[in-house]
Amino acid sequence: MTEILLITPPFTQLNTPYPATAYLKGFLNYKNVNSVQADLGLEVILDLFSKTGLQKAFDFAFNSKSISDKNSKKIYNNKERYLRVIEDLVSFLQGNRMSITDKICSRRYLPEASRFNQLEDMSLAFDETDSAGFAKYMATLCLEDLSDFIVNCVDSDFGFSRYAEKIGRSANSFDDLSDRLSGTKSYIDEISLRILNEKINSEKPEIICFSVPFPGNLYSAFRCAQMIKSKYPGIKTIMGGGFPNTELRSVSDSRVFDYFDFICLDDGELPLELIYNHLKNPCPPDSVKLKRTFLRENGSVFYNNLSEKSDYPLTETGCPDYSGLLPDKYISVTETANPMHSLWSDGRWNKLTMAHGCYWGKCSFCDTSLSYIKHYKPVPAKMLADRMEILISQTGETGFHFVDEAAPPNLMRDLAIEIIKRKLQVTWWTNVRFEKNFSFSLCQLLRRSGCIAVAGGLEVASDRLLERINKGVTVEQVAQVTSNFTDAGIMVHAYLMYAFPGQTVQETVDSLEMVRQLFELDLIQSGFWHQFALTTHSEVGRNPEKYGIVTYKKEITFADNDVEFVDSTGIDHSKFSFGLKKSLFNFMHGTGFDLKLQEWFNFKIPETTIKPDYISKCVESSDRFQVNPKAWIVWIGDMPDVEYQSRIKRGKVLQTVKMSFSNEFEDFAISVEKETGEWLLDLLHKASVFIEKQISYQAAKADFESRFSDFELFWFSGPVSKLRENGLLLL
Repeated sequence: MTEILLITPPFTQLNTPYPATAYLKGFLNYKNVNSVQADLGLEVILDLFSKTGLQKAFDFAFNSKSISDKNSKKIYNNKERYLRVIEDLVSFLQGNRMSITDKICSRRYLPEASRFNQLEDMSLAFDETDSAGFAKYMATLCLEDLSDFIVNCVDSDFGFSRYAEKIGRSANSFDDLSDRLSGTKSYIDEISLRILNEKINSEKPEIICFSVPFPGNLYSAFRCAQMIKSKYPGIKTIMGGGFPNTELRSVSDSRVFDYFDFICLDDGELPLELIYNHLKNPCPPDSVKLKRTFLRENGSVFYNNLSEKSDYPLTETGCPDYSGLLPDKYISVTETANPMHSLWSDGRWNKLTMAHGCYWGKCSFCDTSLSYIKHYKPVPAKMLADRMEILISQTGETGFHFVDEAAPPNLMRDLAIEIIKRKLQVTWWTNVRFEKNFSFSLCQLLRRSGCIAVAGGLEVASDRLLERINKGVTVEQVAQVTSNFTDAGIMVHAYLMYAFPGQTVQETVDSLEMVRQLFELDLIQSGFWHQFALTTHSEVGRNPEKYGIVTYKKEITFADNDVEFVDSTGIDHSKFSFGLKKSLFNFMHGTGFDLKLQEWFNFKIPETTIKPDYISKCVESSDRFQVNPKAWIVWIGDMPDVEYQSRIKRGKVLQTVKMSFSNEFEDFAISVEKETGEWLLDLLHKASVFIEKQISYQAAKADFESRFSDFELFWFSGPVSKLRENGLLLL
């Protein structure tokens, strides 16, 4: 018998587990509570896209006479071909059956429907020699064709990373969800409930917890809870996760608790522990002390936050545990030309968090009033590295996605050093702020430790609006920092925003010009435009009049997050959407830089006021060569092969030291006069990342000048500059 069953309901990601249940399981292990977990979404997908499951879907569509559109008819008429390839196709996308790569690339193996019409438009996105990448993209198109068939003929709410999302979006009232739950079960419902029922019969849990991160998980969670209450009334049901944390903070409709006994907010560890203890050792209702937990008492919704216990810091929540989540069954797809989105959906990533909350926590569009943003607490680098080693051992995967709101630069530095010291061969990426602390030296260190990409918010590329957003950066600073990342070999993705309150048409055009220049100079390689959305927990949402907007709020009895508003500018920003996204697609593939911005829009826009060399001048003004005397010198390379050489110059014998280095990018050598060369070798030993105590620039300067001449001339000389480009860092 299992005490707690942790469920992620359909659907989140195809390629890797959503981490919430793994975090909770790690904590429950720490507390010696028996638990198991399941990604119900993945298991439904694997059932649906099996030969048997697909045959049932085709039969359902035929029997329900729902095959009406031309594309669906084409897919149905090719059903035997789809049934022949489906299991090989899924296995290929799971990283197996790579032998069929050439067959897929031949265009004679996979059946093709309307999704393949975009192949010509995507020709820029793939290197001609990348047959594996092209095959994965075509396999993804085939799977998406089948998805279209399911949406059109089997279950209109289906989506690979969401289900019935429209029901969960801005659901201020529970009525629509209640009506849907009282109706007929959908095709996907039947699969989900069958698999869940099998798990319940196998595990016999006392408590079932649903982590609901997104609106696209909400309906399935309620449908599953409905079945549990009907067939297994003794099992207690709990909901937590990102959706209730942001949207259900004002829930007052008691009907919600026909499905869930408890709804927990914010960090789930302590609330779950207190509920578990309460259920194990019941006490009178008036003496129950829970933490941030909604429940129903005497027919009404009651928010029990009576416990005075403090939340567990991340250092005391245990290491995430991914056991039970079928790591070799996840499906990696290539569904977009956006490099960062491809990274997000391709490959299996162990997910970890460097710090709870955001160390900045001031952006006016962000949910800064909520715990997951405002309560900042980092995890020590050594503990993070310990957890990485545990997860590598547990999952066999060496890729890590740190899911921080914005990873702190100093902690990234310390973690990178710890990774290098332990000689961990890992790959990792995360979200950052484009702040000045990301020096070229720090970016080099991060790359050496395995960091391959960062994503950061440029938002509206306008200094006036960045200040209004309270982003804490300028466009010039973003240009310099992205240059540091890119020069170090780290891919940069920019989150871009339009329609921020008070934004003018001119600022939108100028922002696009800034973005054009950033791509043209290869300072960013990936990006995505988001239209501003107002949330009730943000600074803008709490003070709309300060930002010149009028909000329209409905009565809230269920979900409360997105807020409708009218901007005093009266501008219809949505008309920019297509042009912004079309231009970005071209910029990401190195085209369209010479086109006038007007070419991207079918309506008149003003000329940009940004000079064509603005970003290049920002980069030129970088303080990359300025030195902080208190910085530590760190050498992250290997020690060189050393060869002493002599040559005669003007009748004198000059002795030099030739140092030959090898790194992941190139082999190179430098030659330095013997005395200063030996001093430099000694510095490399003292500054090695593997030495516990580092040497400061100030101390090195004093030592050098006590023996030789001006240290700055030496530090910026050709040979040492070559070392600084290849791992001699100031941190």
